[in-house]
Amino acid sequence: MEFGLSQDQLMLGDSVRKFLASEVPLDKVRQLAAGETNDSSVWQGLADMGLAGLIIPEAHGGAELGMLDAVAIAEALGYAACPGPFLSTAIMSAYLLNAAGATDPLARMASGEYRVGIAFSDVIGSRKGQVVEADSKLTGQSLFALDATADAYLIGLSDGRVFMIEASEVTRSSLSTIDVTQSVCELSFDQSPACLVSSDAELVWQTIYRGRAIQAADTLGAAQYMLDQAVAYSLDRKQFNRVIGSFQAVKHMCAEMASLLEPCRAFAWYAGHAFDESTDDSALTACHAKAHLAEVGQFVAKTSTEVHGGMGFTDLVGLHYWFKRIGFNRQLLGSPEAVRHEAAQLEGLC
Repeated sequence: MEFGLSQDQLMLGDSVRKFLASEVPLDKVRQLAAGETNDSSVWQGLADMGLAGLIIPEAHGGAELGMLDAVAIAEALGYAACPGPFLSTAIMSAYLLNAAGATDPLARMASGEYRVGIAFSDVIGSRKGQVVEADSKLTGQSLFALDATADAYLIGLSDGRVFMIEASEVTRSSLSTIDVTQSVCELSFDQSPACLVSSDAELVWQTIYRGRAIQAADTLGAAQYMLDQAVAYSLDRKQFNRVIGSFQAVKHMCAEMASLLEPCRAFAWYAGHAFDESTDDSALTACHAKAHLAEVGQFVAKTSTEVHGGMGFTDLVGLHYWFKRIGFNRQLLGSPEAVRHEAAQLEGLC
């Protein structure tokens, strides 16, 4: 059996990579880190390509593609360390709103003019029950909400209910993290009016599982970039009149990175495919893919930096942006340890 991407998916991935190569070069990432620009123009460009509405039904202006397509796109975005709310708006919010029947915002989301962030810290975080609801009004705080510049947010409560609230109704404070390419914020509620979107706890978790599959693919792309840069550097840098790539130790480092990373590609692809086919192991696969890519990504990030020597830590090379993105992805939506514990629960092992 041959398992791989279709020609249409390959062409879609190539077109996204070409766009990112021209619109999100390393200098663009540096400008974002320095606060000289934001991700709005990049996101609008991706929306014009149809990525904002990737999984949104055609009836609401979307492309109505599947999770495997989304995984392929996420890998390309991770390779370019591309900023923007792909995870929060295009995947998690789009899926939850469509599945819950709250389809009014979908057309604006698909066009790129409306961004919906995700605030699920009460669902998956260690700080349970920080947001309470009474008479459709929210009070409390939600940490690490995805997308600090969203127009609205989906707020997940510890009991599985999800409310939608406009950004104008909350107080938000941007949070500084190691990764400047993905923005997060703290949301504060004080009797803030909100609209109930869903009372289905299973729908919330299905949304989280899909987010984890996308994160795994994003980490895969970022790790692949770091591996490619390490190989290119080893074939250019010379010591003792020889390229360092000819040294056995460096060969082994690059070979180990490649051998660990390559099987992850099929793993990430299957995580997306499992959702498209509604297989029984889709949630379990997403958990394992997220946890495994977090570990492999961390190893590749560390080893690639070592191949570069002292240059690997400088802004001239810029590897640290991908290094930090991989590290942030490791913790976002659950650490590997927490996610593996959930996987064990799904299998009835604990």
